[in-house]
Amino acid sequence: MNLPRIVDPRAAPVAGIDAHLPLLGDERLSLPSLQSRLADAHVWTPEIPGDGRPGAQRAPAAAAVLIALIPRAHGLQVLLTRRTDHLRDHAGQISFPGGRAEATDDGPVGTALREAAEEVGMPPAAAQVVGLLPVYTTVTQFMVTPVVAWVQPPDQWALDAFEVSEVFEVPLSYLMNPAHHRRHVFTHEGGQRQFLSMPWHGPGFDGVSREYFIWGATAAILRNLYSLLARS
Repeated sequence: MNLPRIVDPRAAPVAGIDAHLPLLGDERLSLPSLQSRLADAHVWTPEIPGDGRPGAQRAPAAAAVLIALIPRAHGLQVLLTRRTDHLRDHAGQISFPGGRAEATDDGPVGTALREAAEEVGMPPAAAQVVGLLPVYTTVTQFMVTPVVAWVQPPDQWALDAFEVSEVFEVPLSYLMNPAHHRRHVFTHEGGQRQFLSMPWHGPGFDGVSREYFIWGATAAILRNLYSLLARS
């Protein structure tokens, strides 16, 4: 049975904010820490495995996304995109570069790097892969492998105008701060669904500051990264 889609996530009430969870120190957000923790991610059960359901009408499909970490003078940034409004899946949503796997891809890393090259013009050689997070299953039945990479960005991003409206960067320290993790409850006829959001106010592709409502699979994957880095 398919779950109802959440059309307006901003309208779902906030049930709580996770400010009580540990704040990560700078050492937890360093490259050595990321490499060490991701090396053990394959034996770790993620906090949020996804909201896909067995028996859904849509067949599962392999996919991968790139969590691109960009070193800047003011700290590590995470590259995110806003999808165009006409897409069939996740239209207008904030997401990582990524998409469905193709038969010619060299595993999830190949998928993530190919998609990043196609969507935002990031050369695969610009990425140093740090590790993989466990698969996250979306409500649309995509089996998504998040690929974490250290990225030297090009001088100018080249966006696929069909799929990507804009790119922007968010500080990793902001996204890994649980005080910015909000829990929402969406009520429907069959019951309730819960999801996370991490709203960010900052400059976009055009330099104009606005709110980016990071939620759904993107927020859940970021929360899984936080949970991995917060492990004792």
